[in-house]
Amino acid sequence: MLLADLPDETEEVIGDRGYDSNRIRLSLADRNITACIPPKKNRKSKPPYNWHLYKKRHLIKNMFAKLKDWRRVANRYDRCAHTFMSAIHIAASFIFYLKE
Repeated sequence: MLLADLPDETEEVIGDRGYDSNRIRLSLADRNITACIPPKKNRKSKPPYNWHLYKKRHLIKNMFAKLKDWRRVANRYDRCAHTFMSAIHIAASFIFYLKE
């Protein structure tokens, strides 16, 4: 997804160290979007980021990893987008139910 494709109501972007560049940060700042991107290890001036918000990114990645366990979702057997989205909803509901 390109930065230009972000919806206008986007307030924050959470990214990994691969997105740490002055160009990306300035592009987001011009659109009044807060960048939650940790700085690279070799960066001289390390810009601040919200560590607690960045931790939530891990939860999202774990959910995608669990969805990939569902063969139908991982291989995208469904031809129609609405059927595929329904399969994702069913899998996510089942994962949430098993969690408790």
